Amino acid sequence: MSKIAAERFKSRIARHKRVRSKVSGTTERPRLAVRRSLKHIYAQIVDDTTGRSLAQVASTSEEVRAKTAEGTKTDVSKVVGELIAAKAKEKGISSVVFDRGGYLYHGRVQAVAEAARSAGLEF
Repeated sequence: MSKIAAERFKSRIARHKRVRSKVSGTTERPRLAVRRSLKHIYAQIVDDTTGRSLAQVASTSEEVRAKTAEGTKTDVSKVVGELIAAKAKEKGISSVVFDRGGYLYHGRVQAVAEAARSAGLEF
């Protein structure tokens, strides 16, 4: 890892720690956490009081790949947001807190959030 990449990573981790000091998921209102890599994006709903993951969707899953055979990473992120909202509804979750994971609320992270909102999740 280059020196610049290491500094960028440290900055993101520091932002994530700041966000997580204020954002915590409860049983009534779990946390929707987003993680992204250069190729993929992952979203999961976490209950921090019990430390359990309630639902998760990744761009690597078959259901996402079936819906987006070709498209941009932002298009894939929108599908991930819609699917995580659908899984949340199945589990009886209607309201969550959004954890952007130290990433800027921009691009793919924003696409996941807006797609989840439009599919019925409140945050």
